Amino acid sequence: MTPLNEGFEAGGKTAYAAANVTLGTGSWYMDDALTGNLSTDRKTGSYSARIRNTGLVHMNFNKTGAGAVTIQHAVFSSDGSSTWQLWSSTNSGSSWTQVGSTITTSSTSLQTATFTVNNANAIRFEIRKVSGGANRINIDNIQIGDFSTPTPTPTPTPTPTPTPTGTPTPTPSPTPVPSEHLTMGNPSNAVMSVGQPDNYLMEKPQYSLSYNRDNGESNWVSWHLDSTWLGSAARQNDFRADTTLPVGWYQVQATDYSGSGFDRGHMCPSADRTITVTANSATFLMTNMIPQLPANNQGVWANLESYCRSLVTSGDELYIISGGQGLQYYIANGHVAVPANTWKVIIVLANGSNDVSRVTTTTRTIAVVIPNSGTINSDWRTYRVSVDQVEAITGFDFFSNVPVSIQNVIEARVDNQ
Repeated sequence: MTPLNEGFEAGGKTAYAAANVTLGTGSWYMDDALTGNLSTDRKTGSYSARIRNTGLVHMNFNKTGAGAVTIQHAVFSSDGSSTWQLWSSTNSGSSWTQVGSTITTSSTSLQTATFTVNNANAIRFEIRKVSGGANRINIDNIQIGDFSTPTPTPTPTPTPTPTPTGTPTPTPSPTPVPSEHLTMGNPSNAVMSVGQPDNYLMEKPQYSLSYNRDNGESNWVSWHLDSTWLGSAARQNDFRADTTLPVGWYQVQATDYSGSGFDRGHMCPSADRTITVTANSATFLMTNMIPQLPANNQGVWANLESYCRSLVTSGDELYIISGGQGLQYYIANGHVAVPANTWKVIIVLANGSNDVSRVTTTTRTIAVVIPNSGTINSDWRTYRVSVDQVEAITGFDFFSNVPVSIQNVIEARVDNQ
């Protein structure tokens, strides 16, 4: 694998009419778009892509694996603001899925948009101008980084053994131990860095998540569920902003979904955290919510949550990850994205210890993709898919701490129990 860098310096497309053009990295398709070299085209070098109306630019070829994608963008000449999106395809262009959030271009100087993909498969990308109208945008310096295999979980520091004189051996500084909620892996390699506002790691005692500042919600929430998390604490209903977000980031408020028609949909459910009042209250932070229509949240989603808890009361422990995918539109004055679908992936194990080492090719996995719609079936089994299919639409790598040979088997299977 090698990184891809496309700067449109080959030029060669002087008209907006749809056509293929051979650029430095290969064949690209451009519709309502051209390679511009005017003084009013914002660019580094001689050329950049110029897109108008609802035009698009996409690769006619695949790259093997993608990590981060960066794209520079600016308004053409003195045009007004426009919005655009990045989409990806893992089936050679037969279907496309949006990556990250919608980008607004308003500057006459090139700005950089960064998207986290983390997909090891053959993949290609498309840039779509979605705002329409006469305003034009310039796109330049598309860089697609390589996919990197997640770093293995460090081995905990062993307990020191006494020396013959009985004096303990000095203990080295401990290696940070990942949260129990990330035992099976960090799906997007999220990090606690304000430099990654679309993939910001937040680790709470009750769950871990990757937060997307511009979408006003998590990309994913991951939690461990076993009997030690279940008790008799009442539902707190204390929906509130998460004040632990970085300074200057918008904090989604408890009232921001009001009047939208959407529920404040828990990712880590309230009923999965009833061991203490504090644990239950933590599930009502707005960073743990995505907008879900009542038919989704109170119907099929709630039914799957109840089923998961029934497995725990029968002697199992679960590792669960959930989130939203796709974009319908924004609510809360543009602060919160409404996903097109909700998804969840689950590993089911009998109670025990050393959980990663106990995952085998016969381990049960459950995965669903459920439309965020008002007219859906209440039976979660209707929406079962493979973990691989959820990875394909999200770009995440689930259960990455499990050996790849085992992942290949359990993630390809669709649950039928």
